[in-house]
Amino acid sequence: MRGEELAFAVAPTMVVVTVREFDPDKDTERVEAVERLCEVGPSGKLSLLTDLHGDPICRVRNSPTFLMLVAEIGQETVGMIRGCIKTVTCGKKLQRHGKNTTEPASKQVPVYTKLAYILGLRVSPHHRRMGIGLKLVQRLEEWFRENGAEYAYMATEKDNVASVKLFTDKCGYSKFRTPSILVNPVFAHSLTPSPNVTIIQLAPNDAEFLYRTKFATTEFFPRDVDSVLNNNLTLGTFLAVPRGSFSPDTWPGSPLFLADPPSSWALLSVWNCKDVFTLQVRGASRVKKALAKTTRLLDRAFPWLRLPSIPNLFQPFGFHFLYGLGGEGPRAQKMVSALCAFAHNLAKDSGCQVVATEVSGQEPLRCAIPHWKMLSCEEDLWCIKRLGEDYSDGAVGDWTKSPPGFSIFVDPREF
Repeated sequence: MRGEELAFAVAPTMVVVTVREFDPDKDTERVEAVERLCEVGPSGKLSLLTDLHGDPICRVRNSPTFLMLVAEIGQETVGMIRGCIKTVTCGKKLQRHGKNTTEPASKQVPVYTKLAYILGLRVSPHHRRMGIGLKLVQRLEEWFRENGAEYAYMATEKDNVASVKLFTDKCGYSKFRTPSILVNPVFAHSLTPSPNVTIIQLAPNDAEFLYRTKFATTEFFPRDVDSVLNNNLTLGTFLAVPRGSFSPDTWPGSPLFLADPPSSWALLSVWNCKDVFTLQVRGASRVKKALAKTTRLLDRAFPWLRLPSIPNLFQPFGFHFLYGLGGEGPRAQKMVSALCAFAHNLAKDSGCQVVATEVSGQEPLRCAIPHWKMLSCEEDLWCIKRLGEDYSDGAVGDWTKSPPGFSIFVDPREF
């Protein structure tokens, strides 16, 4: 992408800002410096610092198509933005089959669209209110359109006034979905999943079959879910079933499982964010740090008491992200609880400090997901924009105007 020069009138001189594609050989250190200045969090309160491990495009690198742009004044990097494009489910339609088929007479099938995602917008605190953020978004949207994206969306905290105003007031986005980011600490002691539940790790092809068969019509479901499941950062997909129904030794494969499933079941997949980037909480008082350390010491000293403890979030820490969570049956919530306990222990063995997931506010299984409110974001905000009016409305009409469903599929590549 060619560099684009943008002139801003800043008294008493004219400042020229150039927006161009990120060059890892010359921009990495400068981008990291801006990232350190842009700690996420309100001024004077706790803030969250992200360490990208020397790879500024790590959070989009696993997407099918991605781009990172930087803005600079002279030789100084003053802002950056990242974006990626993929094909996802935006709705569903009824598909009818002919008489000469074993398929049901009709069934719901997904309607796909090409969706772009904006993340990692940063502008140096010393260069804000100059329109740099707006120009970065506009330039990235040009690339989205050039690559055939029909919609673009972004995620932010609902109380991030500056971000919400930029996208809704100046860029034409509308508030779309309000999912919940649920975060649970990893304790020093292991958790014990219910003895009435058996947990089976699925092969990627079995996991893909289950997801495509049962969850392909879920909003934001990625059409290339096989790429996600086969990515090295996916630590596994795990299925919970009632004890005595199936076991790893008697697992028949997903097609036969779905032909005669147990009364209740649930599944989820685990993504290893720890090897991509780490986080660190800044701004905590010495008293809060001391109290948190005390809870950890007690938990380690008396693990049989199973005391809840606050992990060390004041040093760089990693986490696992749970995605593709779903299930069926009257005991599906109990199956999810067992899976979350299993995922906690997997994170503990991997040296993670928290486990996180993101689900729709209307998700029926939400209440079975353990989390601490003080660590979670109960109402995240997703804003969306239709990039072109020349696209046909298709089977779902204008997606930006569609009501929310009960569930969403959050792609771990973009968390």
